[in-house]
Amino acid sequence: MAKIKTKYICNQCGYETAKWLGKCPDCGGFSTFEEEIEVPSSRGKNAPSLERAVKPQNLDSIRALEEERTSTGMPELDRVLGGGIVQGSLILVGGDPGIGKSTLLLQICSSLGDNGKRVLYVSGEESPQQIKLRADRLSVTGHSLSILAETSFNIIEAVIAAEKPDLVIIDSIQTMFIEDIPSAPGSVSQVRETTSRIMHIGKRNNISVIIVGHVTKEGALAGPRMLEHMVDTVLYFEGDKRASYRILRAVKNRFGSTNEIGVFEMGDCGLTEIDNPSEFMLTGRAEGVAGSVVTCSMEGTRPLLIEVQSLVSYTSFGIPRRMATGMDYNRVVLLIAVLEKRANIQLASYDVYVNLTGGIRIAEPSLDAAVMLAITSAHTGRPVDKGLIAFGEVGLTGELRAVAMAQKRVSEAAKLGFTSCILPKANLKEASRVKGIRILGAGSVEELLHLAQVI
Repeated sequence: MAKIKTKYICNQCGYETAKWLGKCPDCGGFSTFEEEIEVPSSRGKNAPSLERAVKPQNLDSIRALEEERTSTGMPELDRVLGGGIVQGSLILVGGDPGIGKSTLLLQICSSLGDNGKRVLYVSGEESPQQIKLRADRLSVTGHSLSILAETSFNIIEAVIAAEKPDLVIIDSIQTMFIEDIPSAPGSVSQVRETTSRIMHIGKRNNISVIIVGHVTKEGALAGPRMLEHMVDTVLYFEGDKRASYRILRAVKNRFGSTNEIGVFEMGDCGLTEIDNPSEFMLTGRAEGVAGSVVTCSMEGTRPLLIEVQSLVSYTSFGIPRRMATGMDYNRVVLLIAVLEKRANIQLASYDVYVNLTGGIRIAEPSLDAAVMLAITSAHTGRPVDKGLIAFGEVGLTGELRAVAMAQKRVSEAAKLGFTSCILPKANLKEASRVKGIRILGAGSVEELLHLAQVI
């Protein structure tokens, strides 16, 4: 009897080794190696020879094909995808449990079915009866939707070949397994091979495929990192499950921009698109309270108004506490240091808390000006005018640096009724074209604080 060989695979990056290691030498992860049985190669002596004439093609001789996109029936999702689902593409959707991934996909099935597209929904976690109950709640019609509750990919592959659908949804990829691989479902080998085979099926037969991926406790997609490299598009669902809104963000898209976001609201009847997310984000904003400032961030081509809140309280401990929710913690610490050095706002004896309302996460540096105003307002107790909006990047020397698409930001603020805007002086000429709002230019942090009248 042949001896069984084992190997250890890193579940983060797919690095293989013959012995268990505490730290992966490739990605640096600790305790990430899993033991798996090594599968012998299926290629034998009688396998066909790969030595055949293969010649590279000149780029000018290759005929480009037009992208055939199918609308999902949801403009917010089409925006994130770059205009719709590209035929033959492989899309990966990730997010926390209960965030709304399966709900969104079932709503897509209804819209595509109304356009005459045949959809195969493969579920490895729910029975057909459970999916039917959710479909009835969402008012999803199923005349062009087929449900398959199966986890064996060999059977799924045969069903796809027989049905020839226009779209296949795999929910989720971690529950699928290939019988020839002796490892458990969800392991590195199973996820890698299953995704590779479904990718080849989709590309060969021009079938669009959407797969759902589980996430780890850190919020990253479970399984090997190469899973994200294999697919064409990676979409992440963001938002607090206790809140009503959801944000769909593209972190990879071979057929469109990765800067666009889609905003949805979760209700009893499923996900509803939010046409004006800025107005939605500012709902319930308190007026006349110190520590609250509105700013504008650009998410792709869409301006998004967000409320920045800050709380500054005296601490009796030796080391003051800093906390940032929705933005980079280190960036907030840096801005506090600039405030102390360039504007003489002493915060060494105070705890400072900064929060972006609604649970949204923004990494754009244009929030710097609003964060500084919110912290100073909370420290001095002087509220910022409710009709004021501020944005701009702050440098270490205390200067206010220009940001991109300032005119769009100011236009969005004017549309929602804001009366004045503080921005970098470098953007003053561009933003002055917008009518109906007073434009104020600031060149430094001190000018910013004086114009907002918080010191």
